[in-house]
Amino acid sequence: MLYTLENKKLCVLVRSQGAELRSIKEREDETEYLWDGNPEWWKYSSPVLFPIVGKLLDGKYTVDGQEYKLPGHGLGRISEFELVSREETRIEFALKWTEDTLKVYPWKFQLNIAYELDDNQIKVIWKIQNLDDKHMVYSIGSHGAFRCPIVAGESFDDCYLEFNASEDMKNLPIDSKGQIQHEYGDQAVKGTKLPLNYEMFKHDALVYDAQKSDTVSICSTKSDKKVTVQAKGFPYWGYWTPDKGGAPFLCIEPWHGHADYVDFQGDFKDREGSETLAPGEENKISYTITIG
Repeated sequence: MLYTLENKKLCVLVRSQGAELRSIKEREDETEYLWDGNPEWWKYSSPVLFPIVGKLLDGKYTVDGQEYKLPGHGLGRISEFELVSREETRIEFALKWTEDTLKVYPWKFQLNIAYELDDNQIKVIWKIQNLDDKHMVYSIGSHGAFRCPIVAGESFDDCYLEFNASEDMKNLPIDSKGQIQHEYGDQAVKGTKLPLNYEMFKHDALVYDAQKSDTVSICSTKSDKKVTVQAKGFPYWGYWTPDKGGAPFLCIEPWHGHADYVDFQGDFKDREGSETLAPGEENKISYTITIG
């Protein structure tokens, strides 16, 4: 099911499958800012990554000696969410544990995802609840695919990322199986701007664990249109476009957690970046997308 949120500045589409943003249009001139999910390149637009970010080593993980399997990025993006509430400028969905989810993720949980429009901003709110009687381990992240370039007729190479703090960081490389390597790579970011080209993504996403900025924009050297993601308190950031090059979008991905390291052998709770909730506890996390 597809739902519409509108105000004077924006028209936004959200679908119940994955509780996923599917369109962000500026009402003044109908400019589209979000990738439409054309499977020629990538069938998603802005999936929520839960209860893992990235890929598990061999697609498997262990909890108290019991082995489980999860696909890359987990359950959230492939699950149908229930509509909780709907207003003109706000919508909320929920995904709750079932006997089937317990077979692949052994905790009773509820994940609520809400979207709120305010002027030229979309606030995304996640509420993760542990409904179990034991400590729950999870990761969660965003995977928003924004049009890059935003303006028709421009090219990917006309665009750059702009950071709100001066950076001096190197990426955590990803191997061919989607696992994080221990040695830093050569895709460094220095200063407040990172010019974009497809070649820099030939080995998958650029992942950073030392980013100072909590606000990142896709900008152009040819026009004033831009889209900004502000995500405070997220320890990891990823940037991705398909490695074959040519896709007209770039993902800005603030994460709590990341893929397994190439040699990870521990229990699920030992994965770097994982979050933990005590029985009955909940956690609220939010970020904001600003248009223009």
